[in-house]
Amino acid sequence: MSSTVAVLGAGMVGVSCALELQRRGHQVTLVDRLGPGRETSYGNAGVLARSSLIPFNNPGLWANLPTLLKNRTAQFRYNPAYLARHPGWGLGFLARARQAPFQQTAAALDGLIRLSQPAHRQWLAEAGQAHRLRENGWIFLYRSQAAFDAGQLGRDTYARFGVQTESLDAGALHELEPHLRPLFPRALWVRDAASVDSPGAVTESYAALFCERGGRLLRAPVQGLARTGPEGAWQIDLGDTGPAGQTGPLVAQRVVLALGPWSKGFLAQHLGLSVPMAFERGYHMHYGAEGEARLNRPVYDSAGGYVLSPMDQGLRLSTGVELTDLDAAPNLTQLGLAEAAARQAFALAQRLEAQPWLGRRPTLPDSRPVIGAAPGQPGLWLAFGHQHIGFSTGPGTALLLGALMDGEPAPLDASPFRPQRFVR
Repeated sequence: MSSTVAVLGAGMVGVSCALELQRRGHQVTLVDRLGPGRETSYGNAGVLARSSLIPFNNPGLWANLPTLLKNRTAQFRYNPAYLARHPGWGLGFLARARQAPFQQTAAALDGLIRLSQPAHRQWLAEAGQAHRLRENGWIFLYRSQAAFDAGQLGRDTYARFGVQTESLDAGALHELEPHLRPLFPRALWVRDAASVDSPGAVTESYAALFCERGGRLLRAPVQGLARTGPEGAWQIDLGDTGPAGQTGPLVAQRVVLALGPWSKGFLAQHLGLSVPMAFERGYHMHYGAEGEARLNRPVYDSAGGYVLSPMDQGLRLSTGVELTDLDAAPNLTQLGLAEAAARQAFALAQRLEAQPWLGRRPTLPDSRPVIGAAPGQPGLWLAFGHQHIGFSTGPGTALLLGALMDGEPAPLDASPFRPQRFVR
């Protein structure tokens, strides 16, 4: 049955939910304080990858943990005080780096990614953005044979889930990416991955498609959320800075909360619900290239701890994980390390921006999002916690959530994503 739905948050996940619920016949209003694709969905590496089924807390983490805990790498930085204040999250995260929970998470994420890929291609075409899509995969780079050998767990996992990869020697890598410097004796080409040249623009285009089809987009901060009665409608307070033509609170029969890293604080403040979420922050900067140097696809330097992606804005250098408070002051050490490593590998020219971009990736202890009905809150639905892969899994999240909201058979097993496992 058709209903009025407010989707809070216009990143890739929220915009995807708005599009799918609209397709299902619901009257949807999409709300975001800045507008579509302006936060976490803006700054990622733009990769749509089957290989993203492997979370950071996988069994290989244990061998790397002594090095990571030294807090000196570009791959991983952390604030010791932050971890000390959140021991439960850290211990839960490590506990799930064992083989059994890892396999469960990999299978769940693989299903979500598989569900997302056809929807992305369809929506890109419908939004007139198919030209942004590259179908030539992405490449993991290794600076030694030993480093390549250490990645066997990943290759075995890809093979088990049918991810198409090809191992490369230095010569084969040079044929694919001739402007990389000869630092990498081995590489892995993930062939059935795609990428886009502006994830922010893609998210905006999906929101524009939603509006063209009659959806309503409000640019306003959500300052409150309350239900009018035990089974009543939801009132969303947009404050005094609400959009023109909006008087009083926005009222909807159902609400989808897709606020990404801000979901934790929002649920605690307005509904008294707790979520064990951490914030894996990351930075990016755009660069020019010297002379005729170019990249044909994104590359991940496993030792340098960065992804370098060709984008509309230039070559985007994206860093690894910074584990700290949501709104902690920027710490540019990680970006500096990543830039130094990238300059060894490629002829980067000048920085193209005065300040780096900073984003927050919402991560739950098992590296899976919550997708489904909020416990004890009739009419409230949750879709957040996608860690590094919200761009790859947003459409699949929407397809799953839409089926659940309409009481239809789910397109994949929803139990790994049930909110009850963490939301209290």
